[in-house]
Amino acid sequence: MRVFMTMSHDIAPSLGTLPVPDPAAKEIRVKVAACGLNFADLLMASGSYQETPPLPFTLGMEVAGTIDALGHDVSGFALGDRVAVFGGQGGLAEYGCFDATRAVHLPDAMPFTDAAAFQVAYGTSHLALSHRARLQPGETLLVLGAAGGVGLTAVEIGKLMGARVVACARGADKLAAAQAAGADVLIDAQTDDLRAVMKDLGGSDVVYDPVGGDQFTAAFRSCRPEARILSIGFASGAVPQIKANHLLVKNITVHGVYWGGYLQFSPKVLTDSLATLMAWYSAGRIKPHVSHILPLEQAAEGMELLRSRASTGKVVIKIT
Repeated sequence: MRVFMTMSHDIAPSLGTLPVPDPAAKEIRVKVAACGLNFADLLMASGSYQETPPLPFTLGMEVAGTIDALGHDVSGFALGDRVAVFGGQGGLAEYGCFDATRAVHLPDAMPFTDAAAFQVAYGTSHLALSHRARLQPGETLLVLGAAGGVGLTAVEIGKLMGARVVACARGADKLAAAQAAGADVLIDAQTDDLRAVMKDLGGSDVVYDPVGGDQFTAAFRSCRPEARILSIGFASGAVPQIKANHLLVKNITVHGVYWGGYLQFSPKVLTDSLATLMAWYSAGRIKPHVSHILPLEQAAEGMELLRSRASTGKVVIKIT
């Protein structure tokens, strides 16, 4: 089978060939139809992600496809079931074996390309906004990186939860995508003074930040008292350094959010969140924004789209 592998953290991932794997006792084997790319794939390829597998490994954190083999001790699934899986790795391949507990059944009407773009982005934003920040109707939500994979879902979910959503992104095209997702106010990160605009709006109750760097600093300085900041990631490459005395002055809370970590210590939080999200999808209330669908042979181009920030929403690799 064809796979997109990382052989070295100093050499770009490339296509290779491996035997089709057999599932272990509690695993399912999935004939992969589509794999969603995430910024974390870039970090994993470079060896800088918090959960980087030993070399060599196959990239691809989240997949969708059809079960074609079952290991012993697997219950709740059958051959031919359509599933989405957050495997953490192994998705950019024609077949993958994954722990059955990481799989969810798909609604019949959900295309594989939607399913492959769904779990990480929507799961991260829903967990962050509902479980961590406890976002309330009428509050002001500032979303940084608002046209990215997780950013657009934060805009969409924030609007569904009744917030006034302020979207910050770079350039007219990305801001248009954020506006289409439900943003009430747009801030161009290239030309606007983020802090000044937010001050004019009365400040933020919740900040959703997958960017870090200078944007975090500007957003922090424009927070209202008792604001909650959600630290999602650091796409800018700069990890903010927070002065505790500044948190104290306005009673600000900073929440770290690592969606995949809940699989280890509180998986029910994720399963309950995904159940809500799947119900929203089936009701037509949310819809993944996929800007690029590429074949496996162009997986490297898909990674470059993320690296150069040339995409909006999600990039999906279509395997079969």
